[in-house]
Amino acid sequence: MSEAFSRRAGQLHAEAVPVERIVAAVGTPVFIYSASELAARYDALDAAFSDAPHTICYAIKANMNLAVVRTLIVRGCGIDVTSGGELFRALQAGGNPNQIVYSGVGKTDSEIDQALDARIRMFNVESRAELRVIDARAAERGLVAPVSFRVNPDVDPQTHPYISTGLRSSKFGIPIAEAVDAYAEAKALDHVRVVGVACHIGSQLVKLEPIVDALQRIRALVRELREAGHAIDLLDVGGGLGIVYDRERPPSAAEYGAAVLATVGDLGCHLITEPGRWIAGNAGIFVARVLYDKRNGDKHFAVVDGAMTDLIRPTLYQAYQRIEPVGPPREAHRVIDVVGPVCESADFLAQQRELPLLERGDLLAVHSAGAYGFAMSSNYNGRCRAAEVLVKGDRFEVVRARDRFEDLIRGESIPEDWIA
Repeated sequence: MSEAFSRRAGQLHAEAVPVERIVAAVGTPVFIYSASELAARYDALDAAFSDAPHTICYAIKANMNLAVVRTLIVRGCGIDVTSGGELFRALQAGGNPNQIVYSGVGKTDSEIDQALDARIRMFNVESRAELRVIDARAAERGLVAPVSFRVNPDVDPQTHPYISTGLRSSKFGIPIAEAVDAYAEAKALDHVRVVGVACHIGSQLVKLEPIVDALQRIRALVRELREAGHAIDLLDVGGGLGIVYDRERPPSAAEYGAAVLATVGDLGCHLITEPGRWIAGNAGIFVARVLYDKRNGDKHFAVVDGAMTDLIRPTLYQAYQRIEPVGPPREAHRVIDVVGPVCESADFLAQQRELPLLERGDLLAVHSAGAYGFAMSSNYNGRCRAAEVLVKGDRFEVVRARDRFEDLIRGESIPEDWIA
C-alpha cells in the first residue's frame, strides 16, 4: 500500500494533511490523490527502463483528471489514449503529441482525423479494416500516418476475465498468426508508415511469466518482420502491471523493467510502456461518510454516502479494496457489508468485511482508489459525481468540483412545442 496515506496520532493523513481536514472543507464522498505518490511511481518505472531508449505513456483511462495527468506530464510522461475525449484531455493537460499513442478497438473516422491533425506519435491499429480507414483518412489530408499493429499473442494473462486482452478470443488486436500478412498490407499502402509492433495482454498482472511469454512471441515476430523488410523501430510492450489491493505480491518496477529488457532489450527498439493502474491506483483513496448503522436480522450494514456510482470496481469485478476508518478505530469489531444508497442490491463497497464498530458520521477510507474510480463513475440514480482533491505535502486543492444538480441536466432540453 501507499505510504502517502498513513496514520499520525491515530488519524489517517493524505501526505501531511489530515483527511478529516480535507473532508471538512470539501465534503463527502471525495477522491483524494497524492501528487508525491504519482511522481514517485512514474520515477520508479522510468528508472527501471533507463538502460534502453523508452517512453512511458500513462494510460489516461485509469484516471484522467487534468491535474493528475499534468503531474505526470511535467516529469516527461507520454500518454496512451483510447478515444477522442482522452486525446482531448491529454492535450488540454499539456501532453506532447509526439509522446501520445492511440490504442482502442473502435476508433471512429472523426477520432482518427483528430489524431492525425494532432500529429500523434503512433496509432496502435487493432484490425486490418481499421488500417484501411486510417490510410483513407490520412490520404484526404495528404498525410502519412505512423502505425503499429496491436498483436494478440494468445497468452493467458492469469487475471480477471473482464480485463484479459491477450487471448485469441479477445476483441483486441490481430492474431499473431495473421501479423505478417497484415504488415505486408500496410507496407503496400501509400498513407500509412509502419513504425512498430504493440502488445498488451491485460490488466492487474501480478506475475511476470505471462508478460515474458507474450514478449518472447513478439520478439520472434519483430525479427520475422525485419527480415521481410519492415522497419520496426518502436516496440510497445503494453501495460497492465498489477498493484496491491490485499495480499497480492506483484513485481516491482525494477523487476518488471529487468524482465522486459532481458526479453526484448537487444532488439534495438525504442520501448513504450503503458502503465495506468500501476501509477495511479495506490496514489488515491475514496472517502465516504457513514449515514446509518442498519441491521436486518443477523445481517449488519454500514450505509454510506458513497456508492457503486462512485466506485464500481467492487460491483463490476467483485474486487477487494481495503477499507479503514479515517479516525481512530474503535476496539470492538463487527462483520458488516459497506453499502451505498443506490437502488441496486449490487451497490456495495465491501461485503462480509470485519471492521471496527461504526457510528453515524464516521468517515471510511477506501484504499487503492486512484485508478478506475472517478474515471468509471456515473450519475445513475441522479447522483452527483464526487469531488476530486490533489494533495502535495501540507497543501491540498479541489481539482474537480463536485457535480451540482444543474450538471445533471446539462445539454438536455424539452421540446415544448409538441411534447404532450
